[in-house]
Amino acid sequence: MNHIDQLSINTIRFLSADAIQKAKSGHPGLPMGAAPAAYTLWAKQMKHNPANPDWADRDRFVLSAGHGSAMLYSLLHLFGYGLTIEDLKQFRQRNSLTPGHPEYKHTKGVEVTTGPLGQGVANAVGFALAEKHLAAKFNTEKHKIVDHYTFVLCGDGCLMEGVAAEAASLAATMGLSKLILLYDSNNITIEGDTQTTFTEDVLKRFEAYGWHTQEVKEGNDADAIEKAIALAKAETTKPSIIKINTIIGYGAPNKQGKASAHGEPLGEEELKAAKQTLGWSETEAFAVPVDVAEYMKTLQAEFAKKEQQWNGLFEEYKKENPQLAKQWEIWHSKELSVDLLNDEAYWQYEGNIATRASSEQVLQKLSKVIPNLFGGSADLAPSNKSVMKDRAYYSVQTPEGSNIHFGIREFAMTAMANAMALHGGLRPYIAGFFVFSDYMKAGLRMQALMELPVISIMTHDSIGVGEDGPTHQPIEHLAALRSMPNYTVFRPCDTRETAAGWLAALTRNTSPTALVLTRQNLPLLEGTGKEALKGAYILKDCEGTPDILLLASGSEVELIYKAYDILAEKGVKARVISMPSFELFEEQSEEYKQSILPNAVRKRVAVEAASPFGWHQYVGLDGVVIGINGFGASAPANILFEDYGFTVENVVETAMKVVGK
Repeated sequence: MNHIDQLSINTIRFLSADAIQKAKSGHPGLPMGAAPAAYTLWAKQMKHNPANPDWADRDRFVLSAGHGSAMLYSLLHLFGYGLTIEDLKQFRQRNSLTPGHPEYKHTKGVEVTTGPLGQGVANAVGFALAEKHLAAKFNTEKHKIVDHYTFVLCGDGCLMEGVAAEAASLAATMGLSKLILLYDSNNITIEGDTQTTFTEDVLKRFEAYGWHTQEVKEGNDADAIEKAIALAKAETTKPSIIKINTIIGYGAPNKQGKASAHGEPLGEEELKAAKQTLGWSETEAFAVPVDVAEYMKTLQAEFAKKEQQWNGLFEEYKKENPQLAKQWEIWHSKELSVDLLNDEAYWQYEGNIATRASSEQVLQKLSKVIPNLFGGSADLAPSNKSVMKDRAYYSVQTPEGSNIHFGIREFAMTAMANAMALHGGLRPYIAGFFVFSDYMKAGLRMQALMELPVISIMTHDSIGVGEDGPTHQPIEHLAALRSMPNYTVFRPCDTRETAAGWLAALTRNTSPTALVLTRQNLPLLEGTGKEALKGAYILKDCEGTPDILLLASGSEVELIYKAYDILAEKGVKARVISMPSFELFEEQSEEYKQSILPNAVRKRVAVEAASPFGWHQYVGLDGVVIGINGFGASAPANILFEDYGFTVENVVETAMKVVGK
């Protein structure tokens, strides 16, 4: 390793440590130990252009160990991504570009908000899968316009998490050879030495998964790290893991190798001692040696040439493959290339079917007009009805396939889909039983935080699951997802509303959407359709001011629809309101909301076969919610609905009590 490499590595170390020390908060251990690996990757082996962080064919870098954010910010500053020294000085401060954990969209160069440990590994698998699928779709023998790697840096903690195991297992099955994992193995967690919790042979585990494995004995040996990455790139059939043995807090004489180096500043004296130990001659904090700054400018010029070469290749590609080039534009546009709202055929359906089957009908229409739909289920496709029937499944042999077998890996599936959405070029959807959204929740939360338009098909939405019993009957799940900021929940009552849900999901570019669907058949109700895009609308109304408002979503809309006529016979004027999406309704004008739910009508009944939590904002103090406050039971669905009061008779009786008759 030459002088400039060593100097650059130490610059990363001390920019990171200085930022953490100034903030009096952060994790210096990983940056001090992993700086040689990160620098070597970014300077020697990674294809990127800091002048254009969005270059389509750049290599992706994922910091799964997000607590090491100070190191990533130091890299972004040195390599010219726009972060300034002042930004580093504002590490972990309010409104800074350098928050405690890296956040997508907030800081240029951050590819993904990895969140809690482990998800970044699954994100990286999603990036690599997107690359392989797009390469199969768009590359020609002469022009490889999709040809990049995904690198992920993780630590011991990431590999303890189950989501990393789920994703790693699938990555090998999928033959994602352009996925390279740099494992920062320092044998320390917050509670101390990993001998207490993590004694397995990680490389043997990954070998068993089907990965290519290597080990770098000395984490400061940048030359060995560079060679290992090159060897990983040469592997063309398997994903690769490189175990790099490091010392946490390297260079800090009294803290290196100890848990105390993990998650707290080194302290002024220890930081000074570390700089002396590593021969750091700069006297000021946040120093970047002149030689390093000049060297980085040289690297940036070289990186820019890589994109220039690709741009030339892409211009040739467009001339020789105009149809593929046109498809490339369509695939990479955030706007739909078809007008589904005004396509009458899109809204035409017949028959009484479960909304999971409704979703299947809609999906088949969409698969013919939206070429970059890409998704699948966590081993439940026959039940979720989530297969595009006119398309092949993805596999090592058929990477152009658009349907995905995720296996029984709900969490990994969700985190992978997040990266697919981030990668560009794809419109990902995933599917599972609604009760399993518990397993998906951390990934769904990252979708909402990153404003990613990932679509989740969530079937078997209530006690309608029936005999499978309370373990598989979602109760609190609607309330849980509705409580999440920037998450859209859509629970349709029939096929036309399901079509509206899909259209809403496909056009909400900054919010993920869950389509919450039934197992049991539902009637196609008169009056449903495009109005559902507003979140709530009137299905049946009376003359003049209603005596009572009846609200419901999904399967329970049928109950209030039928209750309307019985109430009318009893002299009660009702308004029937289908409310498939709280979130869409709240986005409407105040005038529209008042036209549906006028303040003057305080007598209201909401019906939903789930926890009543959340409905009180619409029924108020004078209203009633017919919901479920327990965990369901094992019995045929029709018996359960009757037992829990989800009948037309109970809706009518409850409404009569509310209006005082």
